[in-house]
Amino acid sequence: MAADQLVCPTCARAHPPDERFCTVCGMPLVHRAREESARSERQQRARKIKPQYSEGKLVKVASAQNGAEAEMIQGMLLEEGIPSMARRSLGADVADFLVAGRRDVLVPESGAQAAREALAWEQP
Repeated sequence: MAADQLVCPTCARAHPPDERFCTVCGMPLVHRAREESARSERQQRARKIKPQYSEGKLVKVASAQNGAEAEMIQGMLLEEGIPSMARRSLGADVADFLVAGRRDVLVPESGAQAAREALAWEQP
């Protein structure tokens, strides 16, 4: 029965109904019949986060010129399984409700090194 079959949301490998976690990547399994669109955006984002990157106090790993750039950096980190948040940089002189103004991108301490590696790029 395809409806009873479980799949990994990360690697899409099929597993028997008695399994609870993916044997390859360790993610919790979901029913194949469950539609991706049935999940809220928040649930979809939470499924991408790797638990090993979610421990410890928040540390700054990047700065952004504005809110849009901070969201882009957060998206890059989320694709690597690293949770993050953006906050207005200290001393910003722009009202909080505006997208303008510098932002700091923060991640949990356990994901800081992975975040720095994910955001690093070599210049020619």
